[in-house]
Amino acid sequence: MRLTHNEKNWFRAQFPALVQPRPEESHKGTFGTLHIIGGGVGMTGAPVLAGMAALKSGCGKVILGFNQEPLELSLVATAPELMLHQAKDLMNEKSASAWVFGCGLGIDHSAQGLMASLLREISAYQPLLIDADGLNLLSEMWNIDGEINCGEIGLGAQSVLTPHPKEAARLLGVSVTEVQADREGAAKRLVEKFGCWVVLKGHHTLIAAPDQTLWCNKTGNSGLATAGSGDLLSGIIGSLLAQNIPMMEAARGGVWLHGKAADLLVAKGVGPIGLTAHEIIDEVRTLRNRLVLSSSLL
Repeated sequence: MRLTHNEKNWFRAQFPALVQPRPEESHKGTFGTLHIIGGGVGMTGAPVLAGMAALKSGCGKVILGFNQEPLELSLVATAPELMLHQAKDLMNEKSASAWVFGCGLGIDHSAQGLMASLLREISAYQPLLIDADGLNLLSEMWNIDGEINCGEIGLGAQSVLTPHPKEAARLLGVSVTEVQADREGAAKRLVEKFGCWVVLKGHHTLIAAPDQTLWCNKTGNSGLATAGSGDLLSGIIGSLLAQNIPMMEAARGGVWLHGKAADLLVAKGVGPIGLTAHEIIDEVRTLRNRLVLSSSLL
């Protein structure tokens, strides 16, 4: 299965920044630095998957910050390009173009401190994606008046939340059944509550803008219901944000690429049963390059 001519034309029209050919006169700094905070004890793989997805989606440099002391790893043998730090140290680094927060982070006291620091010092200034345990911490810290316990801090148009239905239910203080019964309404309520972009994951993932404009993504299949799939999506969107892709294109385009890569793999006979997250990463790279190349040949 290959991309159709209509799909290529649609993608070019919807996501012009994503199909721009790369300048020959460039270096790794040209394509941004992504900081990924996560990886509590026993969850080292989550930020590693997000980091590899980020690199293979085009980010120039990816640094992982693990919520561990000491670090379980000093090097990822299969991905030596990833730089590894403790989360508390990486939070003080000033080199990031964008942040991903929450992949396998945990919800212990140290994670709570990292969350407070993130909201106080980073969220208002740099592109930020919050996922997984970051969302669980956010739901705990947000009180009934809509204020963060560590101070009243908004997220804004540079931030995106990427909850699955259970995480969305926690953030809204409702049941999963209520979220799934009115997914569009739930996405809009999350936007209204947090004032940022929202990607409500699931079958036909919804992307909602701060002005409550809503898009429904139609790529993807049941093969994405696998451990680490959400970490990949975080890495892809975070990578695009670090590359200075506008939020609308990064969120919508990242979701599309994630789902389409899974569709292409299934068409090749890889899944949907037994499709694993790491198998999707190379397909995303191939897909993005194919789209850029087809655009440059026009």
